[in-house]
Amino acid sequence: MQELWRLNIVPNPERFIRSCLVVAILGCCPTLWGQPRTSFDQAPPKERQPGDMAGQDISSPKPAAQPSTPQWQYGGFIDLGYSYDFNHPENHLFRSRGTVWHVDELDWNMAGAYVKKDVSDQSRLGGALTIQAGRDSEIFGFSATAPNLAGSKWLRHLGQTNLSYLAPLGKGLTVQGGIFTSLIGYDSLYSKDNLSCTRPWGADFTPYLMMGMNASYPFNEKLTGVLFAITGYWHLANANSVPSSGGQLVYKPIPSLTLKETLLAGPHQSNTSLNYWRFLTDSIVEHKRDRVTVAFEYIYSTERVVVPGSRRALMMASQLPAHWAMSKRWSATVRPEFFWDRDGRWTLARQTVKAVTTTLEYRIPYRQASAIVRLEHRYDDSRGPEGGFFRGAAVAPYVVPLTPNQHLLILGLIFTFDH
Repeated sequence: MQELWRLNIVPNPERFIRSCLVVAILGCCPTLWGQPRTSFDQAPPKERQPGDMAGQDISSPKPAAQPSTPQWQYGGFIDLGYSYDFNHPENHLFRSRGTVWHVDELDWNMAGAYVKKDVSDQSRLGGALTIQAGRDSEIFGFSATAPNLAGSKWLRHLGQTNLSYLAPLGKGLTVQGGIFTSLIGYDSLYSKDNLSCTRPWGADFTPYLMMGMNASYPFNEKLTGVLFAITGYWHLANANSVPSSGGQLVYKPIPSLTLKETLLAGPHQSNTSLNYWRFLTDSIVEHKRDRVTVAFEYIYSTERVVVPGSRRALMMASQLPAHWAMSKRWSATVRPEFFWDRDGRWTLARQTVKAVTTTLEYRIPYRQASAIVRLEHRYDDSRGPEGGFFRGAAVAPYVVPLTPNQHLLILGLIFTFDH
């Protein structure tokens, strides 16, 4: 079976961006070494803590919780990984995936550098610029069923890149426009912000980034609402000219419990009639204490494909990650998950996947930098008319046999710097 996506990606921009990122991150070193020394047990500041939900920072919905004088922040990271596949496919591919999708080789999964400024009552204008490159930036925002957006070969190297404004309305209405972190999903595009090296199936087939506008408003200390309008389901695809839209409610009845519900609707085909729109709901419950984090996510999506006599395509995904911080350096995560692409609309294969991922992590913080070492085992089982994973040598050009099971042993090494 051929690769799901055979993209015409020019290598020169990739090399250029990678070189710039290395120079930028190394350029931060003088700042790093010049900082006063802190305890090795003190974790460096992070843009988003592992286990936090993707999208907006729901832990502090009130503008008053923001710093009185926002400072420009900058940083960078490098994510390296080796995925040992016991099936040893000749094409080195993790079938149907969009992140950590190469196996049996050492990969530069992602590297990035960012600069940002938060909004507050004292400084209402903010913004962010993020440059990224690596294997995980190659296909994550593209569509397997829609043409690429013009300029996507360069746009894929932009992470969060936007402007934001805190309007003096009520408790503070924050408006943001540009490329921003997806309001859908529990997991981030960047492994450093997640509990494991690899992402769940539901994350790879829902947006990691969105391009458009959103407006968030904290009704009170417990409830925050968000409305958004975006260019499309995948921000690097050009399915049509009609935007998708949706909303989100985040409710924190107690500090340790967060409930989040997100709805997205819009066309993902050239026919933009309402009857052919794609609808998606994302429900998340997270219980987070000092040492233990447990979450549950359920994604449901449906779409009628413009094919005579076709039924509505259906996709469902769920995960139940459990994270235990044994100390300030050691932690462990177990994540069982389920994924069902009944009609093959999302993965191009009619399949049902069950998977379990186990991760052991060790962190080495130093001043404003940190090194993260992860050892991870992942077991996936794919059944169905078109399910399976690549195994062994090719039996014909671009044709590698399939097997229903896959074991991966992954070593991940991540370096981060945040100032």
